[in-house]
Amino acid sequence: MIIEIGHYALVLALATALVLSVVPVVGARLHDCRMMEVATLGSVVFFLLVAFSFGVLVYAHVVSDFSVENVWEHSHSLVPLLYKYSGLWGNHEGSMMLWLLILALFSALVAMFGRNLPETLKANVLAVQAWTSVAFILFILLTSNPFMRLDPAPAEGKDLNPVLQDVGLAIHPPLLYLGYVGFSVCFSFAIAALLEGRIDAAWARWVRPWALAAWTFLTLGIAMGSYWAYYELGWGGWWFWDPVENSSFMPWLAGTALLHSALVMEKREALKIWTVLLAILTFSLSLLGTFLVRSGVLTSVHAFASDPSRGIFILCILFVFIGGSLSLFAYRAPTLTAGGLFAPISREGALVLNNLILTVACGTVLTGTLYPLLLETITGDKISVGAPFFNMTFGTLMIPLVFVVPVGPLLAWKRGDLLGALQRLYAVAGIAFVGALAIVYVQHGGPVLSVFGLAGGLYLVLGALADLWCRSGVGKVSAYVAWRRFCGLPRSAFGTGLAHAGLGLTVLGIVAVTTFETERVLEMKPGETVEAGGYSLRFDGLKPERGSNYTEDRGHFSVSRGDDVGEVWSAKRVYSAGKMPTTEAGILTFGPSQLYVSLGDPTNDGGIVVRVWWKPFITLIWLGALVMAAGGFVSLSDRRLRVGAPRRKTRAIVKLAHIAEAAE
Repeated sequence: MIIEIGHYALVLALATALVLSVVPVVGARLHDCRMMEVATLGSVVFFLLVAFSFGVLVYAHVVSDFSVENVWEHSHSLVPLLYKYSGLWGNHEGSMMLWLLILALFSALVAMFGRNLPETLKANVLAVQAWTSVAFILFILLTSNPFMRLDPAPAEGKDLNPVLQDVGLAIHPPLLYLGYVGFSVCFSFAIAALLEGRIDAAWARWVRPWALAAWTFLTLGIAMGSYWAYYELGWGGWWFWDPVENSSFMPWLAGTALLHSALVMEKREALKIWTVLLAILTFSLSLLGTFLVRSGVLTSVHAFASDPSRGIFILCILFVFIGGSLSLFAYRAPTLTAGGLFAPISREGALVLNNLILTVACGTVLTGTLYPLLLETITGDKISVGAPFFNMTFGTLMIPLVFVVPVGPLLAWKRGDLLGALQRLYAVAGIAFVGALAIVYVQHGGPVLSVFGLAGGLYLVLGALADLWCRSGVGKVSAYVAWRRFCGLPRSAFGTGLAHAGLGLTVLGIVAVTTFETERVLEMKPGETVEAGGYSLRFDGLKPERGSNYTEDRGHFSVSRGDDVGEVWSAKRVYSAGKMPTTEAGILTFGPSQLYVSLGDPTNDGGIVVRVWWKPFITLIWLGALVMAAGGFVSLSDRRLRVGAPRRKTRAIVKLAHIAEAAE
């Protein structure tokens, strides 16, 4: 009975969303306060209904109610409790419920914390959020209903995909969806502003916290997914330019551009049209990513195969929301004023260049992702666009970005001094280059170009510190005054510094592991050794083990450099229900570097194929992402972002002021 109640709550949520889609918009047009207030209360009610429905589905998974088809197909009574929870979003239907829950959560947050918003703007924003909610509830109810029953109920479930039975996959999808769906708020603000025909600096102030929050969570989600693929799939890579990976990376690139563009609009009231377009495109790319993953057009470890009706339905959602929003933009854009002017050499100019690089880079990723699909649709020929294309095009575009990022914060608004900014970075560039040479020397040489790549990463990190150094006036004022200035800097300055430094750490890790990584593939028998990264790895043999819902053969390796320094366990695992084998990589961390061991197939003479990688500085890739996300959270804690723009005076207050003036 509880399952039917959860299903009914979702139907009630649809009815609530339909009311929210119409009443607040009409109220905004008629300036009817009561109708506009429906948006606030209705959004909270909508969230509670969706949360209850989602909770019922969680309950069904936790108690292993196999009369529910979704539970039967994606769970098992022996699955550990954590994976019964995460198994909910480890499938198509459940993941769409998670998407809807987060969408409802963001709508409720706008309703509760948007007190400074003008009534008409708030009503329109929540109505647009409701439009999106209606589309996805209909998609769930008509094509992906997670509450379908089985009669008679099976005694046991089919089990969750073994590669999804991991802590990383319990964390990765919620973080990713918080980013994906978070950009829906920016989209709603853009559509609401276009409906009103009024966009100004206050609008940018309201949008920026939501864009920053979505960008931060998306950064964490992409990083978690990358690390999960690295240690769980056993292939030793951290990024494959998989189309589904790209589908989350493209909104991140567009969202990064949106953040910088909104900053220019807030400070100088410039780039209005461009910022609104970016807000639309960023969420459009999130919807496109949903289509790629949920439609079944891609085959990937990330994707869920599905029937054609789902793909057609999502394609219709894409057509309505992307096509409709771009049509509205084309209609309204000529009526919008251009905004403030600024010199090409200025902080605004640097941010515009940043935007151009990021959007072109996003375009190259989009082209490489969609071209094979379009070609197969038109000609029937199947091709793949692999890492060489993306590395060449995307990597080339990142070179000027590495140079621009530290320079931009050192330029003044409206008109800057490029030579002065470069003079402040001479020492930074010199130290970065010397540091790169030192790394290459310690790693016993490498390609010449790797020196410039490593120097670029160090330049980004040191450039972020140089910005804080210059803002504090170190070397120009006394140490006490410099410290007081440093402590008095806005939190957004520290957030920017952390984000830029995190990008530098990620670049440093990518270049270092790509340049200095070593790989050995060999057959090993107990007692044999292999060298990797200056360490000796001895294979001690296999040991059978049994888990809660799997059996495995664990390979034990002793690691030494002179004395014993550690041990590594790597395993070949088979899950009881589906008889599906997986590889559990063994990883031993030495500072920023890792020794990575993966087992292959056994040989006829009693040995086993072993792959051993030495990956220097690889942890800097994910450490950099964490530092970037920390920068996002620090910026969000800045009071200027939390308070937002002041509420505009209502017509009633203005009218009273005119009456008072007339009386005087």
